[in-house]
Amino acid sequence: MTALRALGRRYANLRLLGTLVLSLVALAFLMPFVLQVVTAFKTDAQAASSPLSLIPSPATLDTFRQLFGSGSSAVPFPTWLGNSVFVAVTVTVGRVFFDSLAGYALARLRFPGRGMLTVTLISLMAVPGVVLMIPKFLVVQYLGIYDTYTAMIVPLMVDAVGIFIMKQFFASVPQEIEEAARVDGAGVFRTYWSVILPMARPALITLTILSFQGSWNEFTHFVVTTQSSDHATLTTGLAQFVTGGLGVGTQYPLKLTAALLATIPVAVVFFAFQRHFVRGGNAGALKE
Repeated sequence: MTALRALGRRYANLRLLGTLVLSLVALAFLMPFVLQVVTAFKTDAQAASSPLSLIPSPATLDTFRQLFGSGSSAVPFPTWLGNSVFVAVTVTVGRVFFDSLAGYALARLRFPGRGMLTVTLISLMAVPGVVLMIPKFLVVQYLGIYDTYTAMIVPLMVDAVGIFIMKQFFASVPQEIEEAARVDGAGVFRTYWSVILPMARPALITLTILSFQGSWNEFTHFVVTTQSSDHATLTTGLAQFVTGGLGVGTQYPLKLTAALLATIPVAVVFFAFQRHFVRGGNAGALKE
């Protein structure tokens, strides 16, 4: 009995120690975000003199006014935001449709070269995106779509990772369901659209989150396919802003406010669908 109590106390102490360590690690990761939020309400002078202060004194909304065009030194933040929303939403819708269509074809259709195409798809997932920067630039220049929304959107509408995720999920669906649909007279596309796709909701939500996050945070692709400020997104605009391209001085509150506002949409989407994201990540792990 005494030994069990000692073991219980030891376990409780280890659990308390583990909780404390995890709390410190979480605090270390959370502190930069907290400082970002606090600095957004500081003045330039206070941010420079007390960068680690957690209480803005005095608190001000000047940075928000400047970002949305009502201050003396406004930046084109609404243009960046509008471009990012338009591109991210369009790319997400297109990628979900085309990736699921390609994934279904690889999982269910039988055609020559299917195995080689699957191997090529998996190989593409290992290619760093930076390797494709120059080829992308040459292609959009050759097609005459450089510095257009077409160049920003179309190359991002298909993604090897998304196709692989959908392929794995569709491969886990029992074939008897498709056979029953074909007996009822449904063709290949009708079976995909009306029968199989509604069953793929967890995988579709996972792909939607990844597609929106990837297109919203995309940077290198927009750098090599656009040039004018009219097509600047939040990532390219903030990069120009941070390097001093839109003003002089440190402007830490303004820069951190812009970065904070750029982070909010992705965070909202992720936390709203994180339960489905985890479920979709495990989709296809078990087969009937």
